[in-house]
Amino acid sequence: MARSFAHGNHSHTQKKVRADGGGRTGRDQARRVLSQNFMIDPREIDRVVAAAAPEPGDLVLEPGAGEGPLTRALADRCRKVIAYEIDPLLAGRLAARTRDDDRIEVVRGDFTAAGAPAEPFAVVGNIPYAVTARIVDWCLRARNLTSATLVTQLEYARKRTGDYGRWSMLTVASWPRHTWHLHGVIDRAAFRPVPGVDSAILRIRRRPAGLLPPEAMAAYRDLVELGFSGLGGTLRASLRRRHPAAEVDAAFAEAGLDPDSVVAHVHPDQWVTLFGRLH
Repeated sequence: MARSFAHGNHSHTQKKVRADGGGRTGRDQARRVLSQNFMIDPREIDRVVAAAAPEPGDLVLEPGAGEGPLTRALADRCRKVIAYEIDPLLAGRLAARTRDDDRIEVVRGDFTAAGAPAEPFAVVGNIPYAVTARIVDWCLRARNLTSATLVTQLEYARKRTGDYGRWSMLTVASWPRHTWHLHGVIDRAAFRPVPGVDSAILRIRRRPAGLLPPEAMAAYRDLVELGFSGLGGTLRASLRRRHPAAEVDAAFAEAGLDPDSVVAHVHPDQWVTLFGRLH
C-alpha cells in the first residue's frame, strides 16, 4: 500500500498568480524552487529503465518521483519501488494513484535525508539538477547500493565519466569501489518544462569486489586529494611533497605516465597503480 510522510521543511502553498503580478502560478514557482523538469517521452523512460536493468526480485529507490511515470515503469520490472517526492502535492497525487499497488510505496520527503536500506538495493531516478551532487554523494556512501541510474545534466555526466578526456576528483576517489558510465544523451525536448540543457543517463555501479581493501581507502583518498591539490604545480611535484622522488618516479613508470602528466588526464586505473606502488 502506498503511503506518504510529511516533510515539514518543504511545504508549499498554491497561489493562482504571483504577488508581483508576473503571471506565474504557485506550481510554476514550486517547479523552479524544486528544480522540477518532468520526463514526458515514454521512449526515454524506457531507455532509463533499460539502462537500470532491474531484476524481478530487486528493491529500487526512486528520488524525485514526480507524477510517477518512471515509478510505474520500474514497478513492472522489480519487486518493489520506494518513490521519494519532496513536493507534497505531487507526492499526494502519486500516493492516491498507486494506493492499490503493493509494489509501490510513496514517501513524501527528502530522499537525501532517508536512511539506506539494510538489504541490497538500486537507485533509479530523473533527479532534480539542483541536488545532483547531494544525491550522488548519498549513493556513494550507501553500503548496500548495487547501482544508481540517474538522469542528470549532460555536462555533469560527461565530467564524471571522463567523456571530455578528463577525470574529476570525485570519480577518481570513488573508482576503487564504483564504476561510472555514460549511457546516452536525452534531448531537452523530452521534458516539461523544457530545460535549458540536454540531459544524460549516468550509471554508477558498485563493484562486487573493490580494487583496494577497505582499510586502504582512506589512504587512497588522501593520495588523490594531494594529487588534485595543485601544490607544486604538477601531479608529480604534488606527490613528491609527501613521497620520495625515486618512489614517485617509479610509480609513474609503472602506471605508464609521463613525468609531466596533467592530473585531470590521469585515468582512475592509473591512480590505483600509483597508490599500489607508493603504499
